[in-house]
Amino acid sequence: MRLTGALLRAMLVVLLIATPSVLLPGTHPETAQIVALVALLAALFTLIEYNSHYPSLVEFRDAPPFNRLRFCALFACVFFLTVIARGQAVPTTITDFFSVVGVRVGELIDFPYSPVRLVLLMMPADSPDALLQDLRTAAGLSYLISILSLVAFALVMWLAHWPARHGGFNVWVNLPTFDPTAGGDVVDRLQRDAQVNLVLGFLLPFIIPAVVKVTSAILNPISLDNPHTLIWTTTAWAFLPASLFMRGIALHRVAQMIRNQRLRAYAAAKEEGMATA
Repeated sequence: MRLTGALLRAMLVVLLIATPSVLLPGTHPETAQIVALVALLAALFTLIEYNSHYPSLVEFRDAPPFNRLRFCALFACVFFLTVIARGQAVPTTITDFFSVVGVRVGELIDFPYSPVRLVLLMMPADSPDALLQDLRTAAGLSYLISILSLVAFALVMWLAHWPARHGGFNVWVNLPTFDPTAGGDVVDRLQRDAQVNLVLGFLLPFIIPAVVKVTSAILNPISLDNPHTLIWTTTAWAFLPASLFMRGIALHRVAQMIRNQRLRAYAAAKEEGMATA
């Protein structure tokens, strides 16, 4: 059963990474080879991680649907942006539909001081209008998907009492990079890490365009003319902050669970002591 789930996850990872290369026409053979290599390595890592009884890097491995929601959000960003990019070369009814939706969402989220507006401002002044329109559509749609993933995770926590509904929460398995014996109170450390992740998740959509704008004056600016670069850049820009935000919420939830368990243990010990007396 564990091996079957690991194989399924590995195949989904391959599908995610290969989607732009498969759907976009005119993909260069060297690009396809690099994508195949990256997909193979990612699939191998996923297979080993989920087939092993011992954790290594993947957090909340046994606390679904945390990673499932993140994967769905990432796949949705890549797939929708790929379909829109494909529609520019091979227009169909489906690609036209996604293009219209993407344009409307991009225009709706593109207001002063919004993350989408800052992404547009990081581009060189002589950027063509068509590229700016494509970037607005991609950034707006990916940012909307990231927000929807956060809302979905918040609903799962509220309605399904995540992760308590899955029984006991194993900190070692689900937080392999967190050392509870490193010193200090576990709850305080979890809350501190949660706050750092929440702050970074909120600020990164604003910080990344500013950093790119500053560094472009020194280094060669990122060229978003290639649809592959546009898809993966905007996806990373939207997914990384959302992932950090979800991790911060999850860590805060775990800290809350540990604190509540301590209070129940203290109350039970107090009652037992009173009954003995």
